[in-house]
Amino acid sequence: MLKDMLSIHELSVDEVEEILRLAAELKSMQKAGVPHEWLKGKSLGMIFEKSSTRTRVSFEVGMYQLGGQALFLSNRDLQLGRGEPIKDTARVLSRYLDGIMIRTFGHERAEELAKYASIPVINALTDLLHPCQVLTDLLTIREHKGKNLKNLKMAYVGDGNNMTHSFLYGAAKTGMTLSVATPKDYAPKDFVVKNALEDAKETGAVIELMENPAKAVEGADVVVTDTWASMGQEAEHDERKKIFAPYQVNDELLSHADKRAIVMHCLPAYRGEEITEEVFEKNADVIFDEAENRLHTQKAIMLLTMGDF
Repeated sequence: MLKDMLSIHELSVDEVEEILRLAAELKSMQKAGVPHEWLKGKSLGMIFEKSSTRTRVSFEVGMYQLGGQALFLSNRDLQLGRGEPIKDTARVLSRYLDGIMIRTFGHERAEELAKYASIPVINALTDLLHPCQVLTDLLTIREHKGKNLKNLKMAYVGDGNNMTHSFLYGAAKTGMTLSVATPKDYAPKDFVVKNALEDAKETGAVIELMENPAKAVEGADVVVTDTWASMGQEAEHDERKKIFAPYQVNDELLSHADKRAIVMHCLPAYRGEEITEEVFEKNADVIFDEAENRLHTQKAIMLLTMGDF
């Protein structure tokens, strides 16, 4: 049983494997109509300081399918929006709920919430990390490329953002080869890279950072990208479009990848920017499997934090 789930870096190799194994099992049960209400009578508080489509729906439906209930809590609903310290909110909600999910800006807010809460806290996204999404992506890769991720190369092309950081941790924990290509001034944070390289020693993962997207994609089994301007960076959008133009995932870039390569995107996707319409639609089945798998992966995380597992 996990206390919290804030970062893949904080999980053991075995814990990552258990999340992926359980997520696949839960997906099979849900598809077969097999009841799995193992969180019956339990409640999850969902703190949203950033809006979302997939995060809200997948957590809310996931709790319903597990037999529990989910409460949507925005800043307008909480005293957090009027300046109450997050440590007080953590201690109050711990008296009412069985778990808390938070989607916020600064990662330190999720860490402080977990520090003062006596119940599990799940990081549904911060500016630093997006662990639920990357665990979901690892599940999706296993579905399409086989369970042995150590034989695979993944290329991430674009901004060195929270997705990049969590991919670094995810690859390190599963033994993958990961090549990250970003513009020079948009590379992932040094301390995240250092942590990932340390984790990689246990699994034999290979991690490479570079500026050349074609080199990163060379021979890749999986190519991943993300929006060039994340939430809160809208004012930089036009400038980023110019800087990231060479990093667009298009047919020319994919000519350097393995001919059976799949393309993934965590959504929302801005066609014509980080990915072309043609490439997106060719890989739509994989991308929407990826979106669906948020439901199953997060159910596994909720069970392993809030259940008797």
